[in-house]
Amino acid sequence: MTKVKEDVMTGVSYMIPFVTIGGIFLALGYAVASFSGTGVQQVFDATGTPGWFLAQIGVAGLTIMVPILGAYIAYAIADRPGLAPGFLLSYIIQDGALLQAAGDVIGLQGGQAGAGYLGALVAGLIAGYVARWVKNWSVPGFVQPMMPVLIVPVVTMAILSPVMIFVLGVPVAIANGALTAALGGLQGGQSVVVGAVLGGMMAVDMGGPVNKVSYVFATGLIAEGITAPMAAVMIGGMVPPIGLAISNFIAPHKYAAEMYENAKSGIILGLSFITEGAIPYASADPIRVVPSAIVGSAVGGAIAMMMNVTMPAPHGGIFVVPLSNKPLMFLAALLIGSLATAVIATVVKPDFDERVGNTEGETTTATSD
Repeated sequence: MTKVKEDVMTGVSYMIPFVTIGGIFLALGYAVASFSGTGVQQVFDATGTPGWFLAQIGVAGLTIMVPILGAYIAYAIADRPGLAPGFLLSYIIQDGALLQAAGDVIGLQGGQAGAGYLGALVAGLIAGYVARWVKNWSVPGFVQPMMPVLIVPVVTMAILSPVMIFVLGVPVAIANGALTAALGGLQGGQSVVVGAVLGGMMAVDMGGPVNKVSYVFATGLIAEGITAPMAAVMIGGMVPPIGLAISNFIAPHKYAAEMYENAKSGIILGLSFITEGAIPYASADPIRVVPSAIVGSAVGGAIAMMMNVTMPAPHGGIFVVPLSNKPLMFLAALLIGSLATAVIATVVKPDFDERVGNTEGETTTATSD
């Protein structure tokens, strides 16, 4: 299971630059269109305008990011022979028309939306394992040089194409379409719950697998035009370093002296959407710090979703706030979430000297026993 997580994280790490380029350029295209009088909704019809060119780059990045995810998951498992099958299998199941035709063949209606990043994740894993299996075949010596560039990719594609298109692609596409429609229609209390869950997940392991699940979920929705979850996720990832740094500033006696310097960098890291800035605090006192961070991130994410704050850029933190539809509300949700973490952490943490003294006392007692 740990190896599967590592393989998925490899795919995510290679995907993120494509997401970042696509999201930011698309957001810039929208911004330029709105300032030039073209209008955000008409940017794709205004061929040849600056906003149109920026939007085309953005769409390209967001389109290619999904097959890149599948490609590099397969690469992590099978090395170079898995790369092409992982990419192509992930790419073809994004074709809604192809999956709709496949659905007609097997008697299932749907698939118009494509299989999305969920399908790419599945395709990458399966392609990687099949490619690794084929790569380990015992073949004559004269065939061996052709294995990585010809035999393994072609055989893997031949085996998996019908499986991915007919068996897995259509059901995943139907599920992806239902999920997208459900998230697009969230209202009131439903959106608050989703925002709280997505935001809270960002603080659970601060850059680990749970954090990445929430992040990948939100970035995948950007390509579908659903950008509110990304705002909740970004706020949820910014809150822990900022909130714990605020707690350190207002109650330095509850932290080790050297943590005060970490608080200064924590503010910068948090504003830059680098959740890992909170890890030193979590490592020193996980029982009190992690729940405090989760609550603050959940509060910030819930407020963002409740107020329908959007974020079309998948990374950038404070630097991309102007791209939000409600920049001030984005900042308000971030501030409230950070203060929630700061207050809870400050209340539940004992003085640092007292905590160290208790720990040393317990150690001494255990040694004497």
